[in-house]
Amino acid sequence: MSYCDSMKETLEARIAQRIDRKRGDVFLRADFADLGGYDQVGRVLRQLVRAGKLLKVGFGLYARAVPARLGTRPVPPKGLTTLREALERVGIRTYPSRALEDYNAGRTTQVPTGRVVAVRRRVRRKIGYNGISLSFERARPAAR
Repeated sequence: MSYCDSMKETLEARIAQRIDRKRGDVFLRADFADLGGYDQVGRVLRQLVRAGKLLKVGFGLYARAVPARLGTRPVPPKGLTTLREALERVGIRTYPSRALEDYNAGRTTQVPTGRVVAVRRRVRRKIGYNGISLSFERARPAAR
């Protein structure tokens, strides 16, 4: 492919190609910074969100989208696990919530929803999709 051929390829096609090649389901806007200007990349990402190929899950955070089994809105391929992956992608380590620990230990039969995530530091981002967002609680100190 010559330089002229690569210039004819649209920015949307190059971003879509990079999304297809990438292994993970979460993308940062910065992942596409080398392909074009800030506004251009943002415009293409908005087009991909409208087309149902991506979901915006946070400020500068996007997730791969698949058609929902029930309903018309697209969803992430791994559900809420994708949102935890988004947190990891921005450098925030997640831990099991107290409700999940209690359920796994047999102290309760209440099944946790998975929407509450334990973290060790403050999180100021809102991460979610289609009205479903993560809540954060303070993680317990590590056992010594």
